[in-house]
Amino acid sequence: MYAALTKYRHVFLVGLQSNLIYRWNFLIRGFFSLARLAVVFILWGAAYAGVTQIGGYSVGQTFTYFTALIALQFMIGAFNEDYQIGEEIRNGLINQFLLKPINYYLYRFTVFLAARMVSGVLVFIPLLVIYPLIRTHLTFPAEPWRLLLGVPALMLAAMIQFTLAYCFGLLAFWFLEIQGFVILSYAAETLLSGQIFPLDLLPPMLFKAAQLLPFYYMMYFPAAIFTGRLGFEAALPGIALQLVWVGLFIIIARGLWLAGLRKHTAVGG
Repeated sequence: MYAALTKYRHVFLVGLQSNLIYRWNFLIRGFFSLARLAVVFILWGAAYAGVTQIGGYSVGQTFTYFTALIALQFMIGAFNEDYQIGEEIRNGLINQFLLKPINYYLYRFTVFLAARMVSGVLVFIPLLVIYPLIRTHLTFPAEPWRLLLGVPALMLAAMIQFTLAYCFGLLAFWFLEIQGFVILSYAAETLLSGQIFPLDLLPPMLFKAAQLLPFYYMMYFPAAIFTGRLGFEAALPGIALQLVWVGLFIIIARGLWLAGLRKHTAVGG
């Protein structure tokens, strides 16, 4: 057990060093995300013109939701994980993992955690820069339970995002190009994870249907806990459903991995 932890600790440290090389890329991307925040402020400011609430929430609560969403995207978003896995399969670089006592899923997840630690820290720099301008519009709730449930919800959301991306990356065992699958997944995630609008603004039936999909638990769910759009009675069973989706995707990923290895021809690497 200790040997395994030591092994992946080294992977994490190497991944951390590798991502620190690209720290300026993450930082610049963070500053560009402020342009998106400005667009959100303008559009929703126009939507709230003449009204005090939409869907039971004030303009400050909605702006807080989108601000939190931008931070969460840098903290738990699976940026290019599927492409990187697909490239390692196509180029034969994956062969090295077939000859070593290392679990490829755990290896990629450890690298993912290292990358998200770097980008997650750096995104707060541009947010701190503009904080004096937006602080009057931020209205975070103060209930202690939100932190206690929000942190595990955040971790499980990261696992769902990564494992789904991992599954799409493994499709490279069968397909020369997986870009179409990735774009389709990204479009569904953008729409159904609350990145365009808060999902609780959907009609009740559609909102309940969205709660049955994994995309709901990738971004909207943790963001809604931290920003007060979900109550305790909805947060607790939501975490249980996150665990279900994590387990399901891990089973699918394991099946794809074993089936892919039977098809894989070890060349290059």
